[in-house]
Amino acid sequence: MRVIRNVRNDGTYPGESTGTLLIRRGSTGFVKDVGTFLQDQIIYSVHFLDSDRIVGCREEELIPVDAPWTPSRFEFRDKVAANIPLGMQGRILVEAGEIGEVIKVVRDNPGGVAYHVHFLDRNTLLVPETALTEAEPTADSTEIDSDTES
Repeated sequence: MRVIRNVRNDGTYPGESTGTLLIRRGSTGFVKDVGTFLQDQIIYSVHFLDSDRIVGCREEELIPVDAPWTPSRFEFRDKVAANIPLGMQGRILVEAGEIGEVIKVVRDNPGGVAYHVHFLDRNTLLVPETALTEAEPTADSTEIDSDTES
C-alpha cells in the first residue's frame, strides 16, 4: 500500500512527540492488521519497511502500491524559495530568492507537478516545481503541520 498523506503522531504513537512526522506521503508498506475506530472507520496497521514503523492509517489515506502516483519535492506548508523571478503578463510579482509557503500540491497539472504558493503580501500563485527550491531554514522557523495524524 502507498500512503497519500503525510502521517503525523496524534499522541498515540509511543516514543515520539505529538505532531512529529511519522511517515511521508508516497511511502509504501504492507498491511499487517485491520481494525476499526469509533465503530465505523476502518484502520489498517501498515508496516513501512523503510522506516521500520507500524502506523495506523485510515482507508482513505491508502492506495494500492501499483496505482498511479506522482511524487513531488514539496508538501503542504513547506517553505520554498523562487529560484527565478515569477511574473504574470510581463510583471514581476516575486523576485528570485523570495520565500513562500506551499498551500497545495497540484499533481495533475498538465506541465508537471506545480504548487499553490503564498508569498507574503501577495496573492497565491500557481508555480511549477522547476521554479522552486527548498527555502533555507531560519532560526525562528518551526515545523507545524496539520496534515494527517496517526
